[in-house]
Amino acid sequence: MLPTTEELAAARLSLTIDGPVATITLDAPERRNAQVPSMWHRLRDLGAALPEEIRVVVLKGAGDCFSAGLDLGMLSPEGVEGEERALLLGSDEERLAAIDSYQQGFTWLRDPRFISIAQVHGFAIGAGFQLALACDLRVVAADAWFCMKEPALGLVPDLTGTKPLVELVGYSRALEICATARRVPAPEAAELGLATAVVPRAELDATTADLVAALLANDAGAVRETTALLQSALVEDLDTQRELERTAQARRFRALQG
Repeated sequence: MLPTTEELAAARLSLTIDGPVATITLDAPERRNAQVPSMWHRLRDLGAALPEEIRVVVLKGAGDCFSAGLDLGMLSPEGVEGEERALLLGSDEERLAAIDSYQQGFTWLRDPRFISIAQVHGFAIGAGFQLALACDLRVVAADAWFCMKEPALGLVPDLTGTKPLVELVGYSRALEICATARRVPAPEAAELGLATAVVPRAELDATTADLVAALLANDAGAVRETTALLQSALVEDLDTQRELERTAQARRFRALQG
């Protein structure tokens, strides 16, 4: 069951569903959409409960930016009201279990049954950068910039961002981006392959809508099978990938024959 509107709002999120498109908004503009554990838990719950007919998930931020990353109140002695404290106060075992749970708020965005799009404007810092990286595609406003801030805080990127970053830009550039914690502006993001498209801020919604329409124009089953094949191509050897391709194609012919 999908979380209620109230449950999502308490976790700084909102959801709209329009036919095959689900739009999830990080909805705490007064906090620059800073992230907390309840947000990650609700993102995980959304991924588990989205209707089967959803083909595209758009993830965006309300207000002036995509996300400022982790709410730094989580690192203070006082914490954030209503949020768990396992990271600071727990044992190592409790920390490991907590982070595993948080990561599930990101990994579901790679489910091949739909294509996920991060619509990024302003800045995407730390967990915000990793949330954008968790998506299949990134439509980016020209004013946007990315930063993997964790090393500057004495931490590491732990919300599944390291793998897609290395896959997109290569080890050396990923290391430089993370170890320096520098800002990556939108034009550089496009050059590196981080951004699917970079457009003026005023055109961001329309560009995302055009991309969504193009993704919906083709057969749903074929797109899902192709998405799964491209994901497996990142990790499988050629012989295994050949087998996966022919098996998927056999399913497609069977489906076309009714």
